[in-house]
Amino acid sequence: MEDLAANYRTRLERLGTTNVSDALDALGLRGAVMGVLPVWDCPKVVGRAITVKITAAGLTPSRHHLGIEAIDAAAPGDVIVVDNGGRRDVSCWGGILATAAKEKGVAGVVIDGACRDVDDYPEVGLPVYARNPVPVTARGRVMQEAFNVLIQCGGVQVRPGDVVMADRSGVCVIGREKLDEVLELAEQFYDKEVRMIQEIKAGVPILEVDRKFAYEKMLKRT
Repeated sequence: MEDLAANYRTRLERLGTTNVSDALDALGLRGAVMGVLPVWDCPKVVGRAITVKITAAGLTPSRHHLGIEAIDAAAPGDVIVVDNGGRRDVSCWGGILATAAKEKGVAGVVIDGACRDVDDYPEVGLPVYARNPVPVTARGRVMQEAFNVLIQCGGVQVRPGDVVMADRSGVCVIGREKLDEVLELAEQFYDKEVRMIQEIKAGVPILEVDRKFAYEKMLKRT
């Protein structure tokens, strides 16, 4: 999968998920994922989505261990997004997969569900975002249904090639065809917030700053 153009990546890395979430709200787009957070003190993640769909294990056997096809297909800078329906009771990502993903150049992993081997991730250097850690193995419990297909993450639609951004505040997904529009608006919000903070640090009273920048009305588009 083709990586993000350098100019998009640079612009997104300057922002936070809060700026992107505000832009999505202002545009009436659903893209902020709830409840998926970094499982270690990892850096921000920005990249195009490679998706993995997980389902329950049963009589139909899996063809491959979950996640390995996505790792094999990933280009440097991609983000693997795993849809395990928010399950907290079973892992769908671990240390071996993290090592393989890092070696392939994957930028990070976002999981709507649980992961394990969390102590391995800082050593490997792979950012991982999930609902929670759990020691319980996927084997015999869940399996990969498909990869690079339409999935959901925290109720947000994710398609292969959509843009994923994750930081300590959470995760946002930007539809690839809306990237320019979302990014332009998110940058406007970011720049306004920077100016507000500069004035507050210069001693301007917060009420005066709020009146000047109309922060409460920032998401309203005229």
